[in-house]
Amino acid sequence: MIAKVLVSLQDEVLDPAGRALTERLNNLGFPEVKSAKIGKYIELYIETGDREKEKERVEDMCHKLLANTLVEDFEIIHEQEDKKKELKV
Repeated sequence: MIAKVLVSLQDEVLDPAGRALTERLNNLGFPEVKSAKIGKYIELYIETGDREKEKERVEDMCHKLLANTLVEDFEIIHEQEDKKKELKV
């Protein structure tokens, strides 16, 4: 299974990098950009043989390491992988 994890700051948390990106895009001639949010994209290849266990493990990883749940939200997208492949690091 491939688990895609999207991590972003919660709405009430200030995002100085997002603000800087918005200003820079505006200065480059993209005034339609009103705000930007910077986050993380993480892709994991997991194989336990039990799809439900894999989902639980990814959620546990998010809570323990991948996201700081005090200031960040996360979304997990699970995809079935037809052919076995390992992500190259």
